Amino acid sequence: MRIGELAEHIGASPRSLRYYEQQGLLVPARSDNGYREYDGAALVRARNIKELLDTGLTTEDVRHYLERGCLERPLTDGPRCSGELDTVRHRLESLDDRISRLRELRDRLARHQAEVEASLGPPPPAEAR
Repeated sequence: MRIGELAEHIGASPRSLRYYEQQGLLVPARSDNGYREYDGAALVRARNIKELLDTGLTTEDVRHYLERGCLERPLTDGPRCSGELDTVRHRLESLDDRISRLRELRDRLARHQAEVEASLGPPPPAEAR
């Protein structure tokens, strides 16, 4: 099948599939005229990639699945992939760290805003503006 057909089957855009290819996650065959050709295995892999990215993992996280050979069958068929829990835990820890840093930044900015407002005094009445 061609890229448009695969995209339709998995609910993604052809552009997304080309991105998966650029990231080394999906490697299509090429026909004589240079068109990308995808088989059933590529359909399974592309669907898994899309599902993992939709979950919130990054392409680097998905690469770990690829390295372990975990994208060749539907992810929910049979036992889960070895190392999957480590990948998910790592991503959650990373997000928790980012959230914590953003909270700290927000608190510093709110304190700064309060200091600026205090130094300027109360705003003038609306009719004076």
